Amino acid sequence: MSTVDADLDVDLDKPVRCDDLEVTEARQAQVGSLTVRRLLPLRLRRSVGPWCFVDHYGPADVDGVAGMQVPPHPHIGLQTVTWLLAGDVLHRDSLGNEQMIRPGQLNLMTAGRGIAHAEESPAPHQPWLHGVQLWVALPEASRNVAPAFEHHAALPAGRAGDLQVTVFMGTAAGLSSPATAYSGIVGAELAAGRHAAAALPVDPEFEHVLFVAAGSAELAGRPLGPGRLLYAGPGREQLTVSAAAGSRLFLLGGRPLGERLLMWWNFVARSPEEIASATADWRAGDSRFGQVGGYQGDPLPAPALDPSRLRAR
Repeated sequence: MSTVDADLDVDLDKPVRCDDLEVTEARQAQVGSLTVRRLLPLRLRRSVGPWCFVDHYGPADVDGVAGMQVPPHPHIGLQTVTWLLAGDVLHRDSLGNEQMIRPGQLNLMTAGRGIAHAEESPAPHQPWLHGVQLWVALPEASRNVAPAFEHHAALPAGRAGDLQVTVFMGTAAGLSSPATAYSGIVGAELAAGRHAAAALPVDPEFEHVLFVAAGSAELAGRPLGPGRLLYAGPGREQLTVSAAAGSRLFLLGGRPLGERLLMWWNFVARSPEEIASATADWRAGDSRFGQVGGYQGDPLPAPALDPSRLRAR
């Protein structure tokens, strides 16, 4: 996905050690025709481990309408993680990949030094669309790697207590995803077929967030429903969760990155100069980002860049 959210103009990743659980509310943002719940970044908390962006959209009725339509747009310094709970989305990128993604499948795109992609509901498409779009900030040592794309149609799944666990990034509940990761990380979907309770083992060096995509859940007396994000700081060896029947939850976490991140539009960088250079390259049609073939429409233009907003704080 792409964003023009002004709240992404500057992001400072300063790991916060927190002994208490913390709940924040999402805010709404518009991505094309879709209204999304933006859970990260927020003013209170910019990132969790290497996860620096969390959008939850749907379930949306897209029967007879265009659905998702995100024109070609650029990325640097991150990985995009696309995960669907319902519907179908067609991915195209400037490496020449064209891939349909369906529920339970992982699309992982590593932008590295630069890539462009487009996402759209195919024609015809399923009547409902529900999913999450996540970004992983690449650490300093890896943020300029060559761009790459992976599609994993099958991922490791098992159980933690009464919860079904599917791991799409890193390791959780003794299961390890085959997806490429560049830092300590975990990303998993938790599903409750019936009322469920589980003590999820977690890495005490990691910070974690939990959010609900469907249904409801509770962690240590904190109720969760769609649009709420629960943060748990490092130092825990387990998270005790209960969830109502039919609920779908996400567990994200990782070792605090400990690096200053500058985020603007679709870029994760370290300096204003990098942001300005990437913006200029996209506007000029530079070969750095390449061309996305097959998309019927114009690329997404970069928003106006105000250098005064690109400062650490």
